[in-house]
Amino acid sequence: MQTAYYTGRASGIHSARSGSKTACSTLVRYHAMAYQTPGSNDWLDQVIEEIIDPERPIIDPHHHLWEKRFGSDYLLEELWSDTGSGHNVVKTVFMECRAFYLREGPEHLRPLGETRCVSELASTSAATPDRATIAGIIGHADLRLEEPKLTELLELHQTACNGKFRGIRHAGAYDDRPEDLLIPGPAPKDLYRNPAFREGLRTLGGLGFTYDTWHYHHQNSDFIELAQEVPECLLVLDHFGSPLGEGVYRDHREEIYQSWKEDMQRLARMPNVYVKLGGLAMPDNGFRWHQAQMPPSSDEIISKQEQYYLHMIDSFGPERCMFESNFPVDRLSVSYHVLYNAFKKMTLSFSEDEKHALFFGTATNVYSLAD
Repeated sequence: MQTAYYTGRASGIHSARSGSKTACSTLVRYHAMAYQTPGSNDWLDQVIEEIIDPERPIIDPHHHLWEKRFGSDYLLEELWSDTGSGHNVVKTVFMECRAFYLREGPEHLRPLGETRCVSELASTSAATPDRATIAGIIGHADLRLEEPKLTELLELHQTACNGKFRGIRHAGAYDDRPEDLLIPGPAPKDLYRNPAFREGLRTLGGLGFTYDTWHYHHQNSDFIELAQEVPECLLVLDHFGSPLGEGVYRDHREEIYQSWKEDMQRLARMPNVYVKLGGLAMPDNGFRWHQAQMPPSSDEIISKQEQYYLHMIDSFGPERCMFESNFPVDRLSVSYHVLYNAFKKMTLSFSEDEKHALFFGTATNVYSLAD
């Protein structure tokens, strides 16, 4: 194995907000190795960077936990290995991923298995000094459920989470060609337009819980309409509204990007919508880092994706945006410390208040995570 070192300067980072260019000296270590499985520790460890702004407190508002997906487990030790890789991640929010479901009992209550399991892991994290604490839990419920089933499930989620339950994700992601996608969305077509679903959202908002969702770029208009129709519920859009880049979308990146920009500007007019900035490294977005011999550096991430991040921050403002890891899904393409280095490089010219919002404050406010 050969190891190559260079001290490079991050490519000039242009802030659309300030019109200035900044640069950051970063030590990057590349290990030239035989082919490794993308997402594995050996593959990710080929690119190791010096941590930027290591003392900055971070809340990671979006990660999963599971067993035996993509060939491996991702539980508390694996999460801590990533959150403890150099950045000061103090709290996290677990996002439902249909793991650990109950195998018996009423169908509508089976998601309780996930919240119960994660609640136990959250308690362990809270009792472990100097490790990131799972401070919030987002569970799953089919929001089309009739009453009293929906309220019953929400109350049981709340009880199971010992004060950490914050809301529901019933994702809207649907595409007509799921065979083209590595991670096809789980939703039926036109979920956002379903009257029973909208009524469930009103129930959720009326109880003071948040709604997270994930969908694809061609569903943005439906989501904008949903936000208008249910203003009483706080909605959180995950993963930029996933601008797809595989299958029939592969050769249309610029066209999709321009349409996506307009959609996000329209969505930003909805005051009940907040956004998570992350998840762009998912394989279905088409950057194909998961197929490369080596993972990307933070500079490579910036060169391909910075325009998406800055557009969201310009449209929504830092007070409605929060950086997310989306691990371990994005771990298929990039390591945790490199991803957060990219976030920090993108915001070098931002004010301290703006940085605090993006890395910590917005997540604290949205998910009520203040100590």
